Amino acid sequence: MHSYLKSIGFSNLVRKTDIDIILQDVIRHYDEKKVIETQDHRLMAELSRSYGCDVGITLCGEYDDEDNFHPEYYFPYFRGTGISTREEVGVEKHGGRESYAGACEDVRAGSTLFFFLQNVGEYLDRVEKGLFPSKHTSVTLSGLASEGKVILPIYKSERVLTESRRQTSERTQLLEAAKKGDERAMESLTMEDIDTYSMITKRLEKEDILTIVDSFFIPCGIECDQYQVLGEIVDIMETVNNETGETVVQLGLNCNDIPFDVCINKKDLLGTPQVGFRFKGYVWLQGQINF
Repeated sequence: MHSYLKSIGFSNLVRKTDIDIILQDVIRHYDEKKVIETQDHRLMAELSRSYGCDVGITLCGEYDDEDNFHPEYYFPYFRGTGISTREEVGVEKHGGRESYAGACEDVRAGSTLFFFLQNVGEYLDRVEKGLFPSKHTSVTLSGLASEGKVILPIYKSERVLTESRRQTSERTQLLEAAKKGDERAMESLTMEDIDTYSMITKRLEKEDILTIVDSFFIPCGIECDQYQVLGEIVDIMETVNNETGETVVQLGLNCNDIPFDVCINKKDLLGTPQVGFRFKGYVWLQGQINF
């Protein structure tokens, strides 16, 4: 069973037969269908069934010559809103199946962000037509959370917020310059990191780490698209899985100045979310390339 089915409201699926029933429902009553003919004349198909607002299951496979569908794999999805990043994105196929991983190097995250590609059919269609890669793309990130908790916010005055925005802008410019080989920018970033480490070390003697660190993206686990995140809650919505009746919470987050949405089963969320509070949890990062 997929580990993140519970995130979209399927926490009671415990047997393979239960999952097979759901997947047959996707095949018979799909809401979206995308079929692509590859260069080796295979008909790759992507069937998606919605089970609530922006949540559902996608089943991928291929059609044979007699128009019979042969499923290969499935995954639960949560489609985010807005634009998370406009950085250049690369896509690589997973080794064992016809699924794909996306990667974009956003300086705000501090490292390359890896995500599971949701719109494989559209991506393959663009590749077949020779329209990818393209500079005119953006990525909408979203995450399915296995567990999470609500944390109190850090109070910041208007002066502190203004200074923080200025420092973030300057650091972004330095990072861009360092990527192009500017040695002065590299030296400045190195000295800044040393000063930051010294400041954090001193403050940790009397403060908790969560009062110092406002937000973060931390890779965790063996798989590259698994992250521990901490971000400010900017939007909250609850929706009900129309198959199971379970409630899922959808949170709009601002994490390292990167906006993205997270979906979590209400039973797995500790605390009551409020705008301005923070969310900390483990997420499977997904993404949709906007062509």
